[in-house]
Amino acid sequence: MDSLVSTQWLADEIGASDLRIVDATAFLPEHARNPLLEYEACHIPGAVFMDLADIVDTTSPVPNMLPSAEKFASRMQALGLGDGSRVVIYDDSPIKTSTRAWFMLTMFGAQNVALLDGGIAKWKAEGRRCAQGRETLRQRHFTVWSDDSHVRTKADVITNLSTGSEQLIDARGAPRFTGAVPEANPALASGHIPGARNVPYSSLFAPDGTWKTPDAIKAAFEAAGVDLSRPVISSCGSGMTANVVIFALHLIGKDDVSLYDGSWSEWGLDPATPKATGPA
Repeated sequence: MDSLVSTQWLADEIGASDLRIVDATAFLPEHARNPLLEYEACHIPGAVFMDLADIVDTTSPVPNMLPSAEKFASRMQALGLGDGSRVVIYDDSPIKTSTRAWFMLTMFGAQNVALLDGGIAKWKAEGRRCAQGRETLRQRHFTVWSDDSHVRTKADVITNLSTGSEQLIDARGAPRFTGAVPEANPALASGHIPGARNVPYSSLFAPDGTWKTPDAIKAAFEAAGVDLSRPVISSCGSGMTANVVIFALHLIGKDDVSLYDGSWSEWGLDPATPKATGPA
């Protein structure tokens, strides 16, 4: 199974005994939408709902931080996702939250995970069938395992400011990156981490919501001044759209990419961290 699958591929595979379909839609407060209600109203047949708001480290003062391996495995088992499952994830979110689910599944040991190109919006646009209510699957064993080698902390990013060993990419829109627009949370400073390059996550998609071609993805990074031969740390507002950057780079064969999970929610809150404004 490729990392990116088409709606036709999924339609042909639905019903396979090892296939698990996951709706990983999540929203920001300003979207004023309820992902579970939307899932119950219309989801791809057989899909279970992954509540990303519940799969976080609730002990961290920083919002939306990665959970422990034990917590993640427990949530996956409850969803019926187990060792050996082929997992296809989709969303219907403006911030492409299926990429966060993909990052976590791969980090916590799932071997065969793909995103649905175009999400459920493309599925519905093609007139394909939706199901209502909630789907439940038999619990399956999901081994507790974690590889955090592609996760960076605030301390790592501070060290990197001196060493420059990894490039920083910020997935937020240009107005937030430059500081022209203030953060929604008034406690957060405006601007970006010094030295970061700006690749807005929305620039990686075609107008119909599917991913751009590999050549167009490469061009987007190169236009922002990213050297694709060097390793990358991806950041955003709260560790969500940074995963869009990570998946886009994965699509072009680049996997020496790490997530700064705290992102601007952590960096912008700390008065001691350096901040930059204006274009990169």
